[in-house]
Amino acid sequence: MYSTTNYSPGKRQNFFIHAFKEHWQLYLMLLLPIIWYVVFLYVPMYGIQIAFRDYMPSSGFLGSEFVGIKHFQRFFESFYFGRVLKNTLSINFYSLVIGFPIPVIFALLLNEIKYNRYKKLIQNITYLPHFLSAVVIVSVLQLILSPDNGVLNMILSSIGMEQKNFLAVPSYFQHIYVWSGIWENMGWDAIMYIAALSAVDPALYEAATIDGASRFQKIRHVSIPCIMGTIIIMLLLRCGSIMNIGYEKILLMQNSLNMDASDVISTYVYRSGILGAEYSFASAVGLFNSVCNFALLIFANTMAKRFGKTSLW
Repeated sequence: MYSTTNYSPGKRQNFFIHAFKEHWQLYLMLLLPIIWYVVFLYVPMYGIQIAFRDYMPSSGFLGSEFVGIKHFQRFFESFYFGRVLKNTLSINFYSLVIGFPIPVIFALLLNEIKYNRYKKLIQNITYLPHFLSAVVIVSVLQLILSPDNGVLNMILSSIGMEQKNFLAVPSYFQHIYVWSGIWENMGWDAIMYIAALSAVDPALYEAATIDGASRFQKIRHVSIPCIMGTIIIMLLLRCGSIMNIGYEKILLMQNSLNMDASDVISTYVYRSGILGAEYSFASAVGLFNSVCNFALLIFANTMAKRFGKTSLW
Protein backbone atom coordinates (compact mmCIF):
# COMPACT_ATOMS: atom_id res chain seq x y z
CA MET A 1 0.00 0.00 0.00
CA TYR A 2 1.44 3.32 -1.04
CA SER A 3 1.68 6.18 1.45
CA THR A 4 2.66 9.79 0.73
CA THR A 5 2.47 11.13 4.28
CA ASN A 6 6.22 11.61 4.81
CA TYR A 7 7.00 12.86 1.30
CA SER A 8 7.84 16.50 0.47
CA PRO A 9 5.80 18.08 -2.40
CA GLY A 10 8.58 17.42 -4.94
CA LYS A 11 9.13 13.84 -3.86
CA ARG A 12 5.38 13.30 -3.70
CA GLN A 13 5.04 14.36 -7.35
CA ASN A 14 7.83 11.98 -8.37
CA PHE A 15 6.13 9.27 -6.33
CA PHE A 16 2.85 9.67 -8.25
CA ILE A 17 4.69 9.69 -11.60
CA HIS A 18 6.47 6.49 -10.64
CA ALA A 19 3.21 4.89 -9.46
CA PHE A 20 1.52 5.86 -12.73
CA LYS A 21 4.32 4.39 -14.84
CA GLU A 22 4.29 1.19 -12.83
CA HIS A 23 0.50 0.70 -12.90
CA TRP A 24 -0.54 2.58 -16.06
CA GLN A 25 -2.77 -0.31 -17.16
CA LEU A 26 -4.96 0.11 -14.07
CA TYR A 27 -5.22 3.86 -14.59
CA LEU A 28 -6.11 3.25 -18.22
CA MET A 29 -8.95 0.97 -17.12
CA LEU A 30 -10.31 3.85 -15.01
CA LEU A 31 -10.44 6.11 -18.06
CA LEU A 32 -13.67 4.65 -19.50
CA PRO A 33 -15.83 5.01 -16.33
CA ILE A 34 -14.39 8.51 -15.78
CA ILE A 35 -15.40 9.52 -19.31
CA TRP A 36 -18.87 8.03 -18.72
CA TYR A 37 -19.33 10.02 -15.52
CA VAL A 38 -18.13 13.24 -17.11
CA VAL A 39 -20.28 12.90 -20.25
CA PHE A 40 -23.49 11.63 -18.68
CA LEU A 41 -23.41 13.09 -15.15
CA TYR A 42 -21.25 16.22 -15.04
CA VAL A 43 -21.78 17.76 -18.49
CA PRO A 44 -25.61 17.62 -18.14
CA MET A 45 -25.29 19.78 -15.00
CA TYR A 46 -24.94 22.71 -17.39
CA GLY A 47 -28.65 22.28 -18.12
CA ILE A 48 -29.62 22.86 -14.47
CA GLN A 49 -29.86 26.56 -15.27
CA ILE A 50 -33.14 26.07 -17.12
CA ALA A 51 -34.75 25.59 -13.67
CA PHE A 52 -34.10 29.32 -13.19
CA ARG A 53 -35.22 30.40 -16.66
CA ASP A 54 -38.36 30.36 -18.82
CA TYR A 55 -36.70 27.93 -21.17
CA MET A 56 -37.58 28.05 -24.85
CA PRO A 57 -35.86 25.47 -27.08
CA SER A 58 -35.72 27.99 -29.93
CA SER A 59 -33.83 30.50 -27.74
CA GLY A 60 -31.42 28.07 -26.10
CA PHE A 61 -30.20 28.10 -22.52
CA LEU A 62 -28.62 31.53 -22.42
CA GLY A 63 -31.23 33.13 -24.65
CA SER A 64 -34.15 32.20 -22.39
CA GLU A 65 -35.35 34.74 -19.84
CA PHE A 66 -33.91 34.42 -16.33
CA VAL A 67 -36.75 34.24 -13.76
CA GLY A 68 -34.92 33.20 -10.55
CA ILE A 69 -36.87 30.92 -8.22
CA LYS A 70 -40.24 31.47 -9.92
CA HIS A 71 -40.68 27.78 -10.80
CA PHE A 72 -39.70 26.64 -7.29
CA GLN A 73 -42.29 28.97 -5.77
CA ARG A 74 -44.91 27.65 -8.16
CA PHE A 75 -44.13 24.09 -7.09
CA PHE A 76 -44.20 24.89 -3.37
CA GLU A 77 -47.53 26.70 -3.73
CA SER A 78 -49.16 24.10 -5.98
CA PHE A 79 -51.91 21.71 -4.91
CA TYR A 80 -49.72 18.72 -5.77
CA PHE A 81 -46.71 19.68 -3.61
CA GLY A 82 -47.98 18.14 -0.37
CA ARG A 83 -49.31 15.02 -2.07
CA VAL A 84 -46.21 14.14 -4.09
CA LEU A 85 -43.83 14.92 -1.22
CA LYS A 86 -45.86 12.86 1.24
CA ASN A 87 -46.15 9.89 -1.13
CA THR A 88 -42.47 10.01 -2.09
CA LEU A 89 -41.30 10.06 1.53
CA SER A 90 -43.80 7.49 2.80
CA ILE A 91 -43.05 4.97 0.04
CA ASN A 92 -39.29 5.38 0.45
CA PHE A 93 -39.32 5.19 4.25
CA TYR A 94 -41.59 2.16 4.07
CA SER A 95 -39.21 0.57 1.59
CA LEU A 96 -36.20 1.49 3.74
CA VAL A 97 -37.61 0.20 7.03
CA ILE A 98 -38.97 -3.04 5.56
CA GLY A 99 -36.87 -3.58 2.46
CA PHE A 100 -33.38 -2.80 3.78
CA PRO A 101 -33.12 -5.42 6.59
CA ILE A 102 -34.58 -8.28 4.53
CA PRO A 103 -31.57 -8.74 2.19
CA VAL A 104 -29.28 -8.67 5.24
CA ILE A 105 -31.35 -11.35 6.98
CA PHE A 106 -31.52 -13.37 3.76
CA ALA A 107 -27.71 -13.22 3.35
CA LEU A 108 -27.19 -14.30 6.97
CA LEU A 109 -29.56 -17.25 6.58
CA LEU A 110 -28.05 -18.22 3.23
CA ASN A 111 -24.59 -18.16 4.79
CA GLU A 112 -25.73 -20.85 7.25
CA ILE A 113 -26.51 -23.32 4.45
CA LYS A 114 -23.64 -25.80 4.23
CA TYR A 115 -24.60 -27.47 0.94
CA ASN A 116 -23.14 -25.30 -1.82
CA ARG A 117 -25.32 -26.77 -4.55
CA TYR A 118 -28.51 -25.96 -2.63
CA LYS A 119 -27.15 -22.51 -1.73
CA LYS A 120 -26.38 -21.68 -5.38
CA LEU A 121 -29.83 -22.87 -6.44
CA ILE A 122 -31.51 -20.52 -3.94
CA GLN A 123 -29.25 -17.65 -5.03
CA ASN A 124 -30.10 -18.12 -8.69
CA ILE A 125 -33.83 -18.28 -7.98
CA THR A 126 -33.76 -15.08 -5.92
CA TYR A 127 -31.54 -13.23 -8.43
CA LEU A 128 -33.85 -13.83 -11.40
CA PRO A 129 -36.61 -11.28 -10.60
CA HIS A 130 -34.03 -8.46 -10.60
CA PHE A 131 -33.46 -8.98 -14.32
CA LEU A 132 -37.14 -8.70 -15.21
CA SER A 133 -38.28 -5.39 -16.64
CA ALA A 134 -40.82 -3.19 -14.87
CA VAL A 135 -43.36 -4.12 -17.55
CA VAL A 136 -43.01 -7.82 -16.75
CA ILE A 137 -43.16 -7.21 -12.98
CA VAL A 138 -46.36 -5.17 -13.27
CA SER A 139 -47.84 -7.74 -15.67
CA VAL A 140 -47.23 -10.44 -13.06
CA LEU A 141 -48.90 -8.25 -10.41
CA GLN A 142 -51.92 -7.76 -12.67
CA LEU A 143 -52.19 -11.50 -13.27
CA ILE A 144 -52.19 -12.08 -9.51
CA LEU A 145 -54.37 -9.11 -8.46
CA SER A 146 -56.74 -8.71 -11.41
CA PRO A 147 -60.37 -8.30 -10.24
CA ASP A 148 -61.68 -10.57 -13.03
CA ASN A 149 -59.35 -13.55 -13.29
CA GLY A 150 -56.54 -12.79 -10.84
CA VAL A 151 -55.15 -15.68 -8.82
CA LEU A 152 -55.72 -13.93 -5.50
CA ASN A 153 -59.32 -13.01 -6.30
CA MET A 154 -60.03 -16.55 -7.49
CA ILE A 155 -58.81 -17.83 -4.12
CA LEU A 156 -60.95 -15.28 -2.27
CA SER A 157 -63.98 -16.24 -4.35
CA SER A 158 -63.45 -19.95 -3.70
CA ILE A 159 -63.60 -19.40 0.07
CA GLY A 160 -66.66 -17.16 -0.15
CA MET A 161 -64.93 -13.79 0.32
CA GLU A 162 -65.58 -10.65 -1.71
CA GLN A 163 -63.36 -9.99 -4.72
CA LYS A 164 -61.42 -6.71 -4.78
CA ASN A 165 -59.65 -4.59 -7.35
CA PHE A 166 -56.46 -4.29 -5.31
CA LEU A 167 -54.64 -2.04 -7.79
CA ALA A 168 -57.47 0.50 -7.64
CA VAL A 169 -57.54 0.87 -3.84
CA PRO A 170 -55.20 3.71 -2.72
CA SER A 171 -54.56 2.15 0.72
CA TYR A 172 -53.16 -1.01 -0.91
CA PHE A 173 -50.85 0.71 -3.41
CA GLN A 174 -47.83 1.28 -1.19
CA HIS A 175 -47.94 -2.25 0.22
CA ILE A 176 -48.11 -3.76 -3.27
CA TYR A 177 -45.30 -1.53 -4.55
CA VAL A 178 -42.93 -2.11 -1.63
CA TRP A 179 -43.42 -5.86 -1.23
CA SER A 180 -43.19 -6.53 -4.95
CA GLY A 181 -39.95 -4.51 -4.90
CA ILE A 182 -38.63 -6.68 -2.08
CA TRP A 183 -39.42 -9.81 -4.08
CA GLU A 184 -37.76 -8.27 -7.12
CA ASN A 185 -34.52 -7.07 -5.50
CA MET A 186 -33.99 -9.15 -2.35
CA GLY A 187 -31.55 -11.61 -3.91
CA TRP A 188 -29.65 -8.96 -5.84
CA ASP A 189 -29.30 -6.62 -2.83
CA ALA A 190 -27.99 -9.52 -0.74
CA ILE A 191 -24.94 -9.99 -2.99
CA MET A 192 -22.88 -7.37 -1.12
CA TYR A 193 -23.61 -8.98 2.24
CA ILE A 194 -22.92 -12.48 0.94
CA ALA A 195 -19.56 -11.26 -0.36
CA ALA A 196 -18.79 -9.61 2.99
CA LEU A 197 -19.71 -12.80 4.86
CA SER A 198 -17.43 -14.86 2.64
CA ALA A 199 -14.50 -12.73 3.86
CA VAL A 200 -15.14 -13.49 7.56
CA ASP A 201 -12.29 -15.49 9.09
CA PRO A 202 -13.50 -19.11 9.64
CA ALA A 203 -11.37 -19.20 12.80
CA LEU A 204 -13.89 -16.87 14.46
CA TYR A 205 -16.67 -19.41 13.89
CA GLU A 206 -14.44 -22.23 15.10
CA ALA A 207 -13.62 -20.32 18.28
CA ALA A 208 -17.32 -19.62 18.85
CA THR A 209 -18.10 -23.33 18.37
CA ILE A 210 -15.45 -24.28 20.94
CA ASP A 211 -17.02 -21.80 23.36
CA GLY A 212 -20.36 -23.55 22.91
CA ALA A 213 -22.11 -20.87 20.86
CA SER A 214 -25.29 -21.86 19.03
CA ARG A 215 -25.84 -21.00 15.36
CA PHE A 216 -27.97 -18.00 16.31
CA GLN A 217 -25.26 -16.79 18.70
CA LYS A 218 -22.67 -17.11 15.92
CA ILE A 219 -24.84 -14.96 13.68
CA ARG A 220 -25.35 -12.38 16.42
CA HIS A 221 -21.81 -12.18 17.78
CA VAL A 222 -19.66 -13.07 14.74
CA SER A 223 -21.46 -12.61 11.42
CA ILE A 224 -23.31 -9.36 12.09
CA PRO A 225 -20.37 -7.48 13.72
CA CYS A 226 -18.07 -8.55 10.86
CA ILE A 227 -20.37 -7.13 8.16
CA MET A 228 -21.60 -4.12 10.14
CA GLY A 229 -19.33 -1.78 8.16
CA THR A 230 -20.86 -2.98 4.89
CA ILE A 231 -24.38 -2.62 6.31
CA ILE A 232 -23.72 0.98 7.39
CA ILE A 233 -22.20 1.95 4.02
CA MET A 234 -25.15 0.45 2.13
CA LEU A 235 -27.58 2.18 4.49
CA LEU A 236 -25.89 5.54 3.91
CA LEU A 237 -26.07 5.07 0.14
CA ARG A 238 -29.73 4.16 0.48
CA CYS A 239 -30.36 7.32 2.53
CA GLY A 240 -28.72 9.36 -0.23
CA SER A 241 -31.39 8.25 -2.69
CA ILE A 242 -34.36 8.22 -0.33
CA MET A 243 -36.21 10.81 -2.45
CA ASN A 244 -35.68 8.85 -5.65
CA ILE A 245 -38.33 6.47 -6.93
CA GLY A 246 -38.12 5.04 -10.42
CA TYR A 247 -41.16 6.30 -12.27
CA GLU A 248 -41.48 3.33 -14.66
CA LYS A 249 -43.01 0.82 -12.26
CA ILE A 250 -45.20 3.39 -10.50
CA LEU A 251 -46.39 4.78 -13.82
CA LEU A 252 -47.40 1.30 -14.98
CA MET A 253 -49.25 0.62 -11.71
CA GLN A 254 -50.83 4.06 -11.58
CA ASN A 255 -54.45 4.76 -12.50
CA SER A 256 -57.02 7.44 -11.76
CA LEU A 257 -58.37 5.53 -8.76
CA ASN A 258 -55.07 5.17 -6.86
CA MET A 259 -53.56 8.53 -7.87
CA ASP A 260 -53.82 9.94 -4.34
CA ALA A 261 -51.39 7.28 -3.08
CA SER A 262 -49.27 6.70 -6.19
CA ASP A 263 -48.41 10.20 -7.38
CA VAL A 264 -44.75 10.86 -6.50
CA ILE A 265 -42.16 13.44 -7.53
CA SER A 266 -40.80 11.37 -10.43
CA THR A 267 -44.25 10.82 -11.99
CA TYR A 268 -45.10 14.50 -11.42
CA VAL A 269 -41.90 15.51 -13.25
CA TYR A 270 -42.80 13.12 -16.07
CA ARG A 271 -46.27 14.60 -16.46
CA SER A 272 -45.02 18.18 -16.28
CA GLY A 273 -41.85 17.87 -18.34
CA ILE A 274 -42.59 15.19 -20.94
CA LEU A 275 -46.36 15.33 -21.33
CA GLY A 276 -46.85 19.00 -20.48
CA ALA A 277 -43.63 20.30 -22.12
CA GLU A 278 -42.98 22.52 -19.06
CA TYR A 279 -39.24 21.94 -19.15
CA SER A 280 -38.20 24.66 -16.71
CA PHE A 281 -40.82 23.75 -14.14
CA ALA A 282 -39.99 20.03 -14.34
CA SER A 283 -36.27 20.81 -14.00
CA ALA A 284 -36.97 22.90 -10.90
CA VAL A 285 -38.91 20.03 -9.32
CA GLY A 286 -36.15 17.57 -10.22
CA LEU A 287 -33.48 19.90 -8.81
CA PHE A 288 -35.43 20.24 -5.56
CA ASN A 289 -35.55 16.44 -5.35
CA SER A 290 -31.78 16.14 -5.91
CA VAL A 291 -30.96 18.81 -3.32
CA CYS A 292 -33.12 16.98 -0.76
CA ASN A 293 -31.26 13.74 -1.50
CA PHE A 294 -27.92 15.49 -1.08
CA ALA A 295 -28.98 17.04 2.24
CA LEU A 296 -30.22 13.68 3.54
CA LEU A 297 -26.95 12.01 2.55
CA ILE A 298 -24.90 14.66 4.37
CA PHE A 299 -27.09 14.32 7.46
CA ALA A 300 -26.93 10.50 7.47
CA ASN A 301 -23.16 10.49 6.99
CA THR A 302 -22.72 13.03 9.80
CA MET A 303 -24.81 10.92 12.17
CA ALA A 304 -22.89 7.76 11.19
CA LYS A 305 -19.57 9.50 11.80
CA ARG A 306 -20.73 10.87 15.16
CA PHE A 307 -22.18 7.65 16.57
CA GLY A 308 -20.02 5.06 14.79
CA LYS A 309 -16.67 4.49 13.15
CA THR A 310 -17.90 3.91 9.61
CA SER A 311 -18.90 6.65 7.15
CA LEU A 312 -18.59 7.49 3.46
CA TRP A 313 -16.02 10.23 4.15
